[in-house]
Amino acid sequence: MLGVLKTVTLIVVIAWTSAAGAQGYPAKPIRILIGFPAGSTVDILARPIALRMTEFLGQQVVVDNRAGATGIIANELVVKAPADGYTLLATPGSSLTTSPHMHAHMTFDVLRDLAPVAQIGAFSFVLFVHPNVPAKSVKELIDLARARPGVLTFGSPGSGSGLHLAGELFKSMARVDIVHVPYKGGPPAVTDMLGGRIDMMFYTLAVVQQHIKSGRLRAIAMTGLTRDPLMPQIPTVTEAGLPGYEISGWHGFLAPGATPKDIIDTLNATVVSILGTPAIKEFWASQGMGFASSNTPEQFAARFRADYEKYGRLIKSAGIKPE
Repeated sequence: MLGVLKTVTLIVVIAWTSAAGAQGYPAKPIRILIGFPAGSTVDILARPIALRMTEFLGQQVVVDNRAGATGIIANELVVKAPADGYTLLATPGSSLTTSPHMHAHMTFDVLRDLAPVAQIGAFSFVLFVHPNVPAKSVKELIDLARARPGVLTFGSPGSGSGLHLAGELFKSMARVDIVHVPYKGGPPAVTDMLGGRIDMMFYTLAVVQQHIKSGRLRAIAMTGLTRDPLMPQIPTVTEAGLPGYEISGWHGFLAPGATPKDIIDTLNATVVSILGTPAIKEFWASQGMGFASSNTPEQFAARFRADYEKYGRLIKSAGIKPE
């Protein structure tokens, strides 16, 4: 383990020396803002990266939780910070690709005012039903929904959330009428699922896998393009009968939009090297988290823009109104 870390450290130092050069970056502590509470998924991912960034860059990297407004408070603080690489944002993609479409009075443009640094995690959702629902596959679920229009219900952590949009995309592509039931967060929705008060739901597999293994919930399919290593027996929605369906999420690091490219490249090289260490890979797997297959700032920016546009269209077509 120590040999691997030393090798990675050397790679980072070389990348830092060539990328940052005369700028001498970093010359002071770096702050990572998170718009969600301690213990949230993005917080759990960002903290071990921050710890290793401190070791690799030779400057303290601290995490600062500024929860509220589905991440927008922290997003705005980073947008307004000096573009010098000393203030970063760690966030789930939904805070940037979905939330802006849900707020009528945004004071900044996430595509223009934030610079993608590196994607730190990738994940899809699991579609599951209560055992009382007589469907064991995507095809059977679609047939059931078509036979009972407006009867089946699906829960989500809230209107406009990524999990709500997963259901809206399913409705649209499968041409079915299922009723959305929004909750104030995921836990109460899962509780009602377990009690049989709603029929189906999309959620993070790592959170509900024990309920699936115990038989209290029935997994139907994964929403991403590949199966999840936590439960590889669960097919994707595309494999199981709805070709072309895909919705997945990510977590990432971003900087103020005008941050110089050499600093962005230094940070990217550091984060990508940290993500490649065995300890991080093992911990990510335990969280049901994957990695971007390729992770340059440009590739991350392309994914960011594509998701922003995709979810904007989906929110509009579903008739979800910004507040």
